[in-house]
Amino acid sequence: MKKLLLIILTVIFLVAGVTAQNNIRGKVVDAASRQPLENVSIVNAGEPNSSTLTDQYGNFNLQANTNAIKLIASYVGYKALSIAVEEKNKDEIKIELQPDVVNLKDVVILTSGHTSKFSTLSKTDLDLKPVRNTQELLRLVPGLFIAQHAGGGKAEQIFLRGFDCDHGTDVQVSVDGLPVNMVSHAHGQGYADSHFIIPETINNIDFGAGPYYTQHGNLNTAGYVAFSTYNDIPKSRIQIEGGFFNTFRTLVMLDLLKKNKDKQSAYIASEFYYTNGATDNKQDFSRFNIFGKYNLAISAHTQLTASLSSFKSKWDASGQVPTRAVESGLIGRFGSIDPSEGGNTERHNANLILSHSFAGGTTWENQAFFSRYVFNLYSDFTFYLNDPVNGDEINQAEKRNVFGYTSKLDHHYYFGNIGLRSTYGTGIRYDATTDSKLAHVVKRQFLNNIKLGDIKESNAFAYVQQQLSAGKWLIDGGLRLDYLHFNYFDKLTVDQLPSQGKTIVSPKLNIQYTLNPRVQFFIKSGKGFHSNDTRVVTANEGKDILPAAYGGDIGFILKPSKQFLLTVAAWYLHLDQEFVYVGDDGNIEPSGKTKRQGVDVIARYQFSKNLFANVNINFTRPRAIGAIKGEDYIPLAPTATSTGGLFYKKQQGFNGALSYRYIKSRAANEDNTIIAKGYFIVDGSINYTKKRYEVGLAIENMLNAKWNEAQFATESQLKGEPAPVTELNFTPGTPFFVRLKLAVFF
Repeated sequence: MKKLLLIILTVIFLVAGVTAQNNIRGKVVDAASRQPLENVSIVNAGEPNSSTLTDQYGNFNLQANTNAIKLIASYVGYKALSIAVEEKNKDEIKIELQPDVVNLKDVVILTSGHTSKFSTLSKTDLDLKPVRNTQELLRLVPGLFIAQHAGGGKAEQIFLRGFDCDHGTDVQVSVDGLPVNMVSHAHGQGYADSHFIIPETINNIDFGAGPYYTQHGNLNTAGYVAFSTYNDIPKSRIQIEGGFFNTFRTLVMLDLLKKNKDKQSAYIASEFYYTNGATDNKQDFSRFNIFGKYNLAISAHTQLTASLSSFKSKWDASGQVPTRAVESGLIGRFGSIDPSEGGNTERHNANLILSHSFAGGTTWENQAFFSRYVFNLYSDFTFYLNDPVNGDEINQAEKRNVFGYTSKLDHHYYFGNIGLRSTYGTGIRYDATTDSKLAHVVKRQFLNNIKLGDIKESNAFAYVQQQLSAGKWLIDGGLRLDYLHFNYFDKLTVDQLPSQGKTIVSPKLNIQYTLNPRVQFFIKSGKGFHSNDTRVVTANEGKDILPAAYGGDIGFILKPSKQFLLTVAAWYLHLDQEFVYVGDDGNIEPSGKTKRQGVDVIARYQFSKNLFANVNINFTRPRAIGAIKGEDYIPLAPTATSTGGLFYKKQQGFNGALSYRYIKSRAANEDNTIIAKGYFIVDGSINYTKKRYEVGLAIENMLNAKWNEAQFATESQLKGEPAPVTELNFTPGTPFFVRLKLAVFF
């Protein structure tokens, strides 16, 4: 098997130097905003196997073997367009698509293009169900579940493909290429706080499950989520929302350049959010975001994109509730043992992207980014277990600067009936963290430091990806090289621990076969990894630095009719080392090798022009390798989840949605003696939309279900208890909640 893989990869890389002539080049833009459109399907009607997708700059390259060329351009939310191409224009085609209603017929199964094929699907979901917060953005990813357990200000706990990913250990998250995850974070590896994203600025969500994607490195084991913001907003708006629990939100989005959109565009968006939440102890949660983006066409083939954003939030939290405290009547479900929990955080970002399209189908993109990040969190998980006098409240804090640069070269070749897309990339990310702290506190007052130090961590990488398309076949081979360097200065011992470095090579191989425009089969395979925390790496003298993940998918995509789309995948994932974060002692606890296997089902159906349905179903069997049978459960790993709903969508007039999310009860500890309770939640919304305004009503938890959002098997001791108790601790899920919205467009 290894020899076969090596032969295939070698052939793919060797043919990278072969070029051919007679290809069609063009660009697709939105007719109204004049902005480029990504992932538009371009099909040569005379040659069904001749097809491609536009890149993020709207560019496409397509080979045609006939003189009579008729291109069909289609994209979700736009009117399909047919274009006859003359010989003299085949190198300078510009296609302008008019916005239209969402239609599943515009989701096309292509014989070529990208092996990451879900961005168009998520575009459909995003158009059908506009979101109001970053939690709902993440919930649009099929199979991904989230839980919030710190008053709304902390990054969500993420579940995907049988992983309890903590706050991002096994899911890579980015926005416009800017990394969201924070490595060696004070609260947990890969901490992904996406609250700096204003949801109305998101134009698309690209995602993929498994470690199969060459351009995604550290933390991409269970999968990745890549958000993209609008280059130009459809319209300016002022929006006001208000709801239960003293919840209030304002949004302002302004189009700053309404003329000459082909040359430049700019907009600014700002959001303020406040809520007291449903808990007895008021959350007093406030968040402020501001985001600005500017696009400049320096020339016909050179594009500059610059964005700035700033985010601040603060909150109080009720923390995790021990089951026995509720059952005994000590507190209610929405009560608190330690009401002094909470925190504050802020993040400021700068992102610059410069791209150039050369003649012959080559695109070169360079990106530089910077983030300034501040984090401060007060938590209490065990109450009086370790300190029966002062209690066990802890403070985790850090300040960091993140610097990054990436460069990517993309080229399309054609020779005969074979197409080759070659991508070469390199880059570096450097995190400089000062005063990464874990301290013992009482009611937010400092007692003593447990850990305190400065962290410097760098990740340099390079990769090559070759996509070979021949007839009905697409073979995607990639090779990625990552080098990570870890440095920690312990301020408590005034000790500079020896720095550590490690290199990892990650091969990928994905194959798809398109039987016809209605049926496609695929196989995915690859190696990924997640890095360990710098403090643990240096203390353990470099052991378990970059544990690898090995995965494989096999599945198919069916589109038996224009109205129905079905994707089914069976998969397996092996992880060399599972990491569990232990918050009270600041350690990353290695828990051995694990395996997960499961089945994912994604289905979309359009009943009529305006009525849609979707359903996502995920089954997983997660187990520890080498553990005694019956004691090999992976705590909190989901085994069955499902999301879906009905959506009625019109450009003007009434719109509405009914959606659900379900997660099955699962083991909260290794021997399955403590159970994390499952839940079924139904949400609804109705809007009345006109050209100049929109009014809306959103209802969360319509059935007023009593549910636990975040859940943990925790050993804790309440004041006055003679001995500690290990049981389910939880944060209560939001009860019946209503929110009203008024938006004005101009």
